[in-house]
Amino acid sequence: MIAPIVRFAPSPTGLLHVGNIRAALFNWLFTKRHGGTFILRLDDTDRSRSKSEFEVAIERDLLWLGLDWARKERQSDRIGHYDAAREALIATGRLYPCYETPQELDFRRKRLLAQGRPPVYDRAALKLSDADRTRLESEGRRPYWRFKLASEEVRWDDLVRGPQHIDEASQSDPVLVRDDGTYLYSFTSVVDDIAFGITHVIRGEDHVTNSGAQIQMFQALGANAPVFAHLPLLVDATGGGLSKRAGSLAVADLRERGIEALTVCALLARLGTADPVEPVAALDTLVETIDFARVGRAAARFSEEELAQLNARTLHILPYEAVRARLAQDPGEAFWLAVRGNLVTLADAAGWADVVRGPIEPAIEDATFLTDAATKLPPEPWDDTTWKAFTSTLGRKGRALFHPLRLALTARETGPEMAKLLPLIGRAKAEARLRGQRA
Repeated sequence: MIAPIVRFAPSPTGLLHVGNIRAALFNWLFTKRHGGTFILRLDDTDRSRSKSEFEVAIERDLLWLGLDWARKERQSDRIGHYDAAREALIATGRLYPCYETPQELDFRRKRLLAQGRPPVYDRAALKLSDADRTRLESEGRRPYWRFKLASEEVRWDDLVRGPQHIDEASQSDPVLVRDDGTYLYSFTSVVDDIAFGITHVIRGEDHVTNSGAQIQMFQALGANAPVFAHLPLLVDATGGGLSKRAGSLAVADLRERGIEALTVCALLARLGTADPVEPVAALDTLVETIDFARVGRAAARFSEEELAQLNARTLHILPYEAVRARLAQDPGEAFWLAVRGNLVTLADAAGWADVVRGPIEPAIEDATFLTDAATKLPPEPWDDTTWKAFTSTLGRKGRALFHPLRLALTARETGPEMAKLLPLIGRAKAEARLRGQRA
């Protein structure tokens, strides 16, 4: 395979959510596996909705996930290229002006549906004479422009969906230029894909129906179409759409809730594939396994409960160096290895740091037993064998032994192995807590 060139092309009109990120992730993993180039292209031609703060947020979210890019482009910087492509299509008769108002188009659409016919544009604008167009423009109407589809079946081999075909004779000529002169995504995307040498377009299956028309646009502009891979869309745990809930599944929201970047990537990379959803300690693991042949055709079910569970499992395998910079006061590797198996989010580590450092108010159950235990604490230094040696001297077993000790030493009912915690707490604090003292 030649080194692929791909692009992730979000519109800076809102925050990235899990649906956007899944497409970005597959693009990034694919290029990393095959030594390609990942381009971030901001589709910001919607002047009224594109905001600089969303552009900043998109970049922040991608970098947090570890998805870096080789170059960044903005469509707003490339208007001249779109103008040139528009003129080229006009010159060859593939782009033609139309003058219907939205109300007129809606009326025609409803009439066709009422007749049981598909609501396909009838190309009435092609029948207008020069005099007709002059008259309409004198009335204040400004033309919008449609791409004239060739009446043929368009075929391509999709990396996910296999052989695909669309009969473009059954489709409406797509609008490429609005009546205010601004361009629609389907057009600017093709122009940029040609200019940037995009070899693979990896996106959601909601774009499948656009592919036939876009393939014809590539051909009309003298270029070969890229290879397409259309990923199944995400649905919620019950099979319903995620779109209405996208706000709660924004990447920024997941980050604020303490979800690890690796958790997000691992879940989205494996959902709907033949590979089990497992935690990973590095993105390289996902790079090694990316394979479109293993992506299923059915919609992928995204569960927030599964995300939370996977987040805990991810923390349980992360090495100390992966989290060190985010732990307050650098508590040390021994602390991390002791507590990571009991964390749901990284923020939970702070509570265990408080237990280790103190002071805490011990919870006393069976004060006589605990006072006796305090007298039997061995001298330091302590290691992970100290707990077993200590408890073997206390004359009890099971819950009667361990429950009052844990409550006194940690003020919690459950938690990490005491064999690992006890050396971190230290003899002075341990003895004070067993005697019911705040320490």
